[in-house]
Parts: sequence; structure tokens; C-alpha cells
Amino acid sequence: MSTALSLEATRLLAMARETLQIEAEAVTALAGRLDERFADAVRCLLACTGRVVVTGMGKSGHIGRKLAATLASTGTPAMFVHPAEASHGDLGMITPTDVVLGISNSGESDELSAILPLIKRMGVPLVAFTGRPDSTLARHADVVLDTAVAREACPHNLAPTASTTAQLALGDALA
Repeated sequence: MSTALSLEATRLLAMARETLQIEAEAVTALAGRLDERFADAVRCLLACTGRVVVTGMGKSGHIGRKLAATLASTGTPAMFVHPAEASHGDLGMITPTDVVLGISNSGESDELSAILPLIKRMGVPLVAFTGRPDSTLARHADVVLDTAVAREACPHNLAPTASTTAQLALGDALA
């Protein structure tokens, strides 16, 4: 019986190590792609006289909530606004003195895409984290930071794993 457990433990450890390796590779690749656009994003946030308003849908939204908290804890006034709620009145929380940081791996979530023209009409600068630099989010953004990953750690390449790790790491670097 201990041999079967040992084989199972070996398999589980191999899966865990592979997940960590995939995510580490995603962050390493992201670090290698940083360029002047990252400096532009930093300058945009530093010039902000209001708040950094972070938004994102689904797992990107969870990362956005954490990033808003990190920014706030480092002295940058920041808050999270859910994009679906923004379409139902919460867009009024965003002022012309703010900067919006939109996070979306695909850059195509319906809820976020719906508010992008309104943010631009308000004249609010938009910084985007997206895995698709040709996306709707990227086309509306003033600064686009590419968070694309080669693959997710999910065996079916579906669940956001490496992509959310890349978003989180880039947000920490920005903070």
C-alpha cells in the first residue's frame, strides 16, 4: 500500500512542479517583454491626481481587486470598480482626475468592452493589461501592457492560471 501512495505522491508532485514551472516561465517571459510602455504606464499613474480605478471581469477582476489593494497599501489612492456594475450606475464613481487600469486576458469581455467608450469620452486615461494587444481593450487604451502567456497550467489550457499569475506579477511591478 505504501508503494501505491508513493506513486500517487510522485504523480501529484510532478503535476505541482509542472504548474509552478509553467507559471514561472510566464512571469520570466513577461519580464523579458517589458519596454518603454511600462515606463509610460508608471508615468500615467504617477501623474494621476485622483485615484487609480482598477476594473476587470471574472478572474481578472479578482486580480484587479488585489492590485487595487496593493496600490492603496503603497500610498496610491486606488479602488476596484466591477465593469458590470459600472454599466448600471457605478461608472459615476470614476472622475476625470482618475486613471483606469483595465485587466482582461482576452481584452474582449462584454462587460468591460461596454464601458470603454464611456471612459474614453470622459477623457480618463486608460492603461490596459491584456494578453491580446489587438483586442477591443487595447484599441481603447492609452497604454497597453502585454500579459500574454504561452499556455495556461490547466491541462486543457482553459482555466486562467499562468495568465492570472502574469497579471498579478505585472501589477505588483507597477505598484
